[in-house]
Amino acid sequence: MKTHNKRHLPNLLLQTFPVLAILQFSVAFAYSAIQSPGSAGLPITENDWPWWRGVHRNGHAVTEQAPLTWSANQNIAWKTEIPGRGHSSPTVVGDRIFLATALEDEKTQWVLCFDRESGKNLWSREVHSGGWEGRIHKRNTQASSTIASDGERLFATFMYKAAIWVSALGFDGELLWQKRLGDFVSHWGYSSSPVIYDSLVIIAADHKGGGKITGLDRKTGKSVWVTPRPAIPTYASPIIYHLAGRDQLFLPGCDMIASYDPATGKSIWSAEGTTTEVIGSVVTDGDRVFASGGYPKSITSGFRADGSRELAWTDPTKVYAPSLITVDGYLYTMTDNGIAYCWNAESGKRMWRQKVGDTFSASPVLVNDRLYVCSEQGKTVVFKANPERFELLAENHLGDESWASPVICSNSVFLRVAHHSGDVRQEYLYCISEG
Repeated sequence: MKTHNKRHLPNLLLQTFPVLAILQFSVAFAYSAIQSPGSAGLPITENDWPWWRGVHRNGHAVTEQAPLTWSANQNIAWKTEIPGRGHSSPTVVGDRIFLATALEDEKTQWVLCFDRESGKNLWSREVHSGGWEGRIHKRNTQASSTIASDGERLFATFMYKAAIWVSALGFDGELLWQKRLGDFVSHWGYSSSPVIYDSLVIIAADHKGGGKITGLDRKTGKSVWVTPRPAIPTYASPIIYHLAGRDQLFLPGCDMIASYDPATGKSIWSAEGTTTEVIGSVVTDGDRVFASGGYPKSITSGFRADGSRELAWTDPTKVYAPSLITVDGYLYTMTDNGIAYCWNAESGKRMWRQKVGDTFSASPVLVNDRLYVCSEQGKTVVFKANPERFELLAENHLGDESWASPVICSNSVFLRVAHHSGDVRQEYLYCISEG
């Protein structure tokens, strides 16, 4: 395998900057440490977005406000080119933003670092070259997993040479360690994002050859535990919540929802009731956990999280790629085919259903009582988390494609979008901010 310690992409900065952010956060970002499960002691604040679905792992932004409207000429603080293609959402820590991307012509996979204030590219690190074996869905990419950070290191996962690999990098782009997690028989590619828990980084890889979840030591990459999964392809990212008096790692798909001890990988409970293939992550209202899938059937399900394996309710609604989100006892979503839903989380009663249009793969983010969700056509729909009725607040158009989920922190919205000019497709990272 070829790696290049200081090779940089064309049209980007050629100088690798020294590590600064991990030593001392800017005063502007010096807020209290987060309290999500397994995060104690991490140099992460609530002004960061350090992993998939944000600091509390549920799509809830901590910031008090964010722009409601924007366009190419309104509320754009900066934009910067992203080489290649990917569905990785931005990872924001301190004064840095990190993304995964893949250059299709060169068949290379990269981790990129940008300055949070200006959008300037600080460094670009190639982690894999060639080895793009295995089929992949036309809607997937070779860089769909969101990077996770513990405040000192970056953890990026890629499908490479018919296997899943995890690479740990420093904030200066230095490759600290790299580990092959095992063979991966690709059905439609790979998209699961890593999750941080105490001293571990945890990676799920479900596939037709026999899946598994692996807990690795964050500092060394040494395998701490491995838990087998069924030989079924599915794509969801693991999520950790503290429920029923303990930390639980949830992973849907393979026709079930499963709970594991994130410290040991041991099974806590599992129950039938999801579909075979699931993409969206599990969410919770504090008593129940919810999952939805799209193949081979359509179902949204709620389960008691106390280990009773009780299926609380089901609804024959297909939410395949986007994750769900809970707000004050209600469950909201935007389906792949552009229909917004609201359910009572306890009973499963459907409160309302509203056709919005477009198609969606990104997951919603909550800011106060506003839900932000991006369509594949570059439209960000903002609607109110109101169980009484659908209340559209704004529709913001930016670019021609948007697959990555929005990230909202420090009163700013970070969007990864693509623009088309003739046959040329160019991705950009935008910072949207008022004032």
